[in-house]
Amino acid sequence: MAGHSHWAGIKHRKGRADKQRSKIFSKLSKEITVAAKLGSKDPSMNPRLRSAIQSARSANMPKENIERAISKSEANKDLNYTNLLYEGFGPEKVAVIVEALTDNKNRTASNIRTIFQKFGGNLGESGVASHQFKHVGIIRIDKKKISEDDILELAINAGAEDCISNSNYHEIIIKKEDFYKVKIEIEKKIQDFISSGIEWIPLNKVLLDKEKTKSILDFLEVLENDEDVQHVYANVDVLENLMEKI
Repeated sequence: MAGHSHWAGIKHRKGRADKQRSKIFSKLSKEITVAAKLGSKDPSMNPRLRSAIQSARSANMPKENIERAISKSEANKDLNYTNLLYEGFGPEKVAVIVEALTDNKNRTASNIRTIFQKFGGNLGESGVASHQFKHVGIIRIDKKKISEDDILELAINAGAEDCISNSNYHEIIIKKEDFYKVKIEIEKKIQDFISSGIEWIPLNKVLLDKEKTKSILDFLEVLENDEDVQHVYANVDVLENLMEKI
């Protein structure tokens, strides 16, 4: 999935994007279908659908796939997905939040619990991990589209809380309740985002050595590979130079 301040773009390590393309498209299609089912089929009238389509385009999903996912919301009226949130601790007691979108709660809960146990972690009650994160809106924009000074000015004037420029993209952080209002203002200047949505960002990150970090990355990757999992967030810090060696 595009973006993800959770574990710092790790899913975009060399070769990862191509290998996971079908899984990524499947998850994006599901989000588009649900967004279209819950609101207008017109992206201009449906902020959630617009965000889902922007993420799909950033992942280079073909236009026909996007249109098919929107049409599916009408074709399968009896198919209902439920948003679920799981919290727990993975290897090295790293706090983890898992967002799932499923048509079978029992299957999803069983699969996620099994993955946590396999890696020596454990699922917890609601609130055990989320207090270590902040729930905010995040928009990521390619640095080639706008300068650091201009995006900072645009973000602050639009009502964002902060704007951080990383090596490849600008990251605009917005209060959850202001997300769609600020997003509309940003879209007046920039239409294409790398990603945009409501995410969980860690208040503090745990920095571990190479071996322990690899164990956590393997765990997070298996979680994300589950068909019902949409997003995974963890309070682990992965330095780019360490990431290249893994």
